[in-house]
Formats: sequence, C-alpha cells, structure tokens
Amino acid sequence: MTTKVLNLYAGIGGNRKLWENVDVTAVEWDETRAEIYTNHHPNDEIVVADAHEYLIENHDGFDFIWTSPPCPTHSKMRRLHPHADDVYPDMKLYQEILHLKHSFDGDWVVENVNPYYQPLIDGVLRGRHMFWSNFYIPEIEIEAQGVKRNGGATIEQLESMFGFDTSGYGLDHRKRRKTLNNCVHPRLGKHVFESRTKQTELPGVR
Repeated sequence: MTTKVLNLYAGIGGNRKLWENVDVTAVEWDETRAEIYTNHHPNDEIVVADAHEYLIENHDGFDFIWTSPPCPTHSKMRRLHPHADDVYPDMKLYQEILHLKHSFDGDWVVENVNPYYQPLIDGVLRGRHMFWSNFYIPEIEIEAQGVKRNGGATIEQLESMFGFDTSGYGLDHRKRRKTLNNCVHPRLGKHVFESRTKQTELPGVR
C-alpha cells in the first residue's frame, strides 16, 4: 500500500532517503537544494515554494506529513555563540505543531533541534533532534561510524554517512557543509516514518 506523503522543508531529502512504498510531494524553498533532492529522488514531486504557506494551503489529501521548520533561532549553538545576533525564536515551529494537531487527520511529525529553552509544547528527544508527533517514536541510537557533524568531519565523510553527493551544484564549502549538517540521518528518518505503524510499546499521543 502506498503512503501519500508531504515532506516540508525537504532540503536534499535525508529524512526521506530510505522510505519505501511512498508517493512524496517535497517542498523546498532553495532551488539548489531542490535540484539535489530531485537528482537523488527523481520519482518525487518537488515544489519550490514557501513550505509554511504550502502546509496551510495544501495539507488535505495526504496520509503523512513531515515538516522540519527552520531551526537556527531555537538552537543552543546560537545562544552559546558570543557574536550571535539576538533574535526572536521563529514561532512558525509552534504554529505548525498546533495546526497539524488540530487540523490534520493523518499521521504527522514536526522535527527541529533540541532548543535552548524548555519547549513550549512537549516533544521527545531522539538523538540530536526534537520531535513532535501524534504517534510514539521509540528511542534509537544512530550516529554513524565515529563521524561527528559538528566536530570536524570532512564534507566527504558527511556525504558518505548520508549517501549524498553535493558536488557540482555551485555550492561553496560553507553551504555544502550547512546543507549536510541540516540533514536528518536516513536511518533516523526511516525509524520515525515506520514508527507510526508500530504502536505496540506505548500508546501514541493523539
């Protein structure tokens, strides 16, 4: 049975890489990242658009929605950096959680960083990611073979870990690294996606 999926803020598609039996519509604002996504997932429909607006206008008709709204303003790393701009947290994160919780009938997950503050809505921490969902996501250990993305790993190591090639798209070194650091590990994406059908340990949070 095919699952109809809306994948928002899709990036290059790390979360989606190992999904099976899916019909995916992916939304990504950055045209270069959308191109990389298309080359790695040629059977998906890719839409270059504002994912936040796309969600509110197009959430009907999907079985599963994954959304990863921008994380920098919630990140502990930003708050620890002595030269970081003092900015308001981007509340699109909580807008999307509330919208999906109250206006979407299918399964959904919102992914972000572990924030520097106590989350305003309870989620679960899995690895370096915070998840909000209407199903239970069991704990899992995934980071790969001694590669620490924020600890000096090379771009080649990151690409090998995630299974992507970001060369040849005109991205400079900094943008290539940022693109890869923003990826959800494919095995974690598969674990989360399949958790929605494995609710034997604990009840969901509907």
